[in-house]
Amino acid sequence: MTSKKNITGSEALIHCLLAEGVDLIYGYPGGAIMPFYDELYKFQDKLQHVLTRHEQGATHAAQGFARVSGKVGVCVATSGPGATNLVTGIADAMIDSTPMVCLTGQVPSHLLGSDAFQETDIIGISTPVTKWNYQITDVAEIPEVMAKAFYIARSGRPGPVLVDITKDAQFASFDFDYTPCKGVRSYKPIPEINTTSIDAAAAIIEKAEKPLIVWGQGVILGKAEAEFKAFVEKSNIPAAWTILGVSAIATDHPLNVGMVGMHGNYGPNMLTNECDVLIAIGMRFDDRVTGNLESYAKQAKIIHLEIDPAEINKNVDADVAVLGDVKQTLPLLTEKVTAKPYENWFAAFKKHDEIEFDKVIKNDLHPTKDGLTMGEVLKEINRASNNDAVIVSDVGQHQMIACRYARFSNSKSNVTSGGLGTMGFALPAALGAKMGAPEREVVAIIGDGGFQMTIQELGTIFQTQAAVKVVVLNNDFLGMVRQWQQLFFDKRYASTEMVNPDFVKIAEGYFLDAKRVTTRDDLGSAIDEMIASDKPYFLEVCVEKESNVFPMIPSGASVSDIRLS
Repeated sequence: MTSKKNITGSEALIHCLLAEGVDLIYGYPGGAIMPFYDELYKFQDKLQHVLTRHEQGATHAAQGFARVSGKVGVCVATSGPGATNLVTGIADAMIDSTPMVCLTGQVPSHLLGSDAFQETDIIGISTPVTKWNYQITDVAEIPEVMAKAFYIARSGRPGPVLVDITKDAQFASFDFDYTPCKGVRSYKPIPEINTTSIDAAAAIIEKAEKPLIVWGQGVILGKAEAEFKAFVEKSNIPAAWTILGVSAIATDHPLNVGMVGMHGNYGPNMLTNECDVLIAIGMRFDDRVTGNLESYAKQAKIIHLEIDPAEINKNVDADVAVLGDVKQTLPLLTEKVTAKPYENWFAAFKKHDEIEFDKVIKNDLHPTKDGLTMGEVLKEINRASNNDAVIVSDVGQHQMIACRYARFSNSKSNVTSGGLGTMGFALPAALGAKMGAPEREVVAIIGDGGFQMTIQELGTIFQTQAAVKVVVLNNDFLGMVRQWQQLFFDKRYASTEMVNPDFVKIAEGYFLDAKRVTTRDDLGSAIDEMIASDKPYFLEVCVEKESNVFPMIPSGASVSDIRLS
């Protein structure tokens, strides 16, 4: 417990953050939050503030920080447009279960509802995209509300919380006492474990001849990587991942059979509709994973291990639901399973892998044509970083290529916008990731479209000197939309071709080391130079304009309808 006599609400906010172990926040000042910033000025030795160039950048940076550090990310903005500029990042954090606390200033209490200058009902606006939100008008509420905010953000299935604080509450004084929150009435973040469901799941697995594990980010959020690996290895069951689950176990683990979903690997997608038992662990059966639900794994018994009861039977009906924290439930299930060889089943995966290599991977990673592919850029980054970089990808073709071909040795290594698909995510998120794990190599993979949505955060990278490595894969198109236009709209490239500026000159204008690569002969040495640098570095790689990402499951199709070309 922390106690202070007769301090302002602004100082109380600082002490709340420090009590929760926060030492780094991202934000942008303004009128309604100015009292907080004035107090923050006095605590610069204890609480680092990073001035992003846009409030959306602050949210994405906080997300990147949270995703690699496992801590709660914190961002701050003023009222009105400052607060509304946070909404995209908050929505992104909500759907991807990222723990984040957002503080917004608000007009004085007596002006609420009067359409005062820079007044916006951020509570009403953010309610659908926050795990919890609250508006403080009484200074005495600050300690309890802030403690509750951090508890809710990090507990159970994590998510974003917003606390809106009126300007008069920041100026007012009171006697401060802070006690961290240990629980909230009627909120049960971790369901009780029903051992009957564990027994039922084990019984189904015991009879399986063609079982398949599909795991998601819940394994990483639950800090259950060791328990998951133990389950996979003891059961000897092939395991596939969603894009947010990748890196929970190493990509070269012999039981890791690749990615499921719209641009996932051929084998795990096709064999989803042939397995007899599907064990879903910490994933939510997103439509990009399942394709058409009417034909998704109908032949299989479904076992769903999940912390959030709302996800059970939401999209796919489970034969057995194992509710609880996977860090606790997985060891109980591991005790009860025994390994089988599954020789024919593994042979089926190998057969599909060979088909995919011949039809897709060989062309992506070992091209014979002159134009550079996105895949070979990832291959070179893997080599130069010894398969140990944190890869932060934006949204589009490059994102799917990064998820398909990046190689990971450690957990919390893939940071991307999954559920919301937010272009502009990667540049600020990479900054946050680097500050959350400064000892790790952080490489941002961004398309030329998404890069220009938050390009101003190059200024934040320059000011902080965070050694982020920024790679823009430039094909002069909004590539994923163009791919759909080519395949499904008779090549009517409506509003997808980009007329781009000189990205290298822009990066150099921010005083960053920068280089452009246009030929294969220069690619490896340029990436070596980038990885070797101990400073921020910008690399533009000009890739083929009209290459496509395959495999691909057309929207609304079955996973069995996956296309290789």
